Amino acid sequence: MSEEQKPVFFIEKIYVKDLSLEVPHAPHIFLERDAPNVHVELKTQHTCVEEGLYDVSLTVTVTAKVKEKVMFIVEVEQAGIFRIRHVLEAEMASVLGVGCANILFPYVRETVSDAVTRGGFPTVMLNPVNFDALYQQQQQKTDADSGSTIH
Repeated sequence: MSEEQKPVFFIEKIYVKDLSLEVPHAPHIFLERDAPNVHVELKTQHTCVEEGLYDVSLTVTVTAKVKEKVMFIVEVEQAGIFRIRHVLEAEMASVLGVGCANILFPYVRETVSDAVTRGGFPTVMLNPVNFDALYQQQQQKTDADSGSTIH
């Protein structure tokens, strides 16, 4: 393999693209003593900025409720600009959806924790995520959906 054809992967920039914290029932929600039920949603997406340059984002939405009252909602879109070249087309989706997401996750975890703490709540520490397993599930779902026939 020539030097020009070796795979290239560089992180150009890691940044917060969007950040929001909502505390709809403040100040009364701070008087609640019950432990909240915390729900976490993850979403990844990417766009090609130019040849070999990709903007990849990992969006995490954390919703905490006590009974039916929303304690807080925090949404963070953590993004990165990645220079990726000489990767097989068949492997590119995995590099973007798994490799880049694994790089972004520690940053989004810290941003979520910081936003929740600054909102006056106990720290929320996101559990590790197996992006490879999530990617495989998404691929299986896509394959199953594309295999269905509509009459």
